[in-house]
Amino acid sequence: MCLAIPMKVIEVKGETARVKCEGIIRDVNIQFLKGVKEGDYVIIHAGIAIEKLDKKEAEKTLRIIKNEIYR
Repeated sequence: MCLAIPMKVIEVKGETARVKCEGIIRDVNIQFLKGVKEGDYVIIHAGIAIEKLDKKEAEKTLRIIKNEIYR
């Protein structure tokens, strides 16, 4: 099973971005999304940002994931 995780963009360099979630930092490909900037939240799947989402939705999704993993 694969799980797409929302992560916060902390740096953008060309077609890649550095993203962070729960202390984990990754470099991901953002070439499929337009206008990604620092502070945005993106859904990451297999090292690729596949969707932008707002902060409220990202936090809600992360809360659901945490509740399922740690219950």
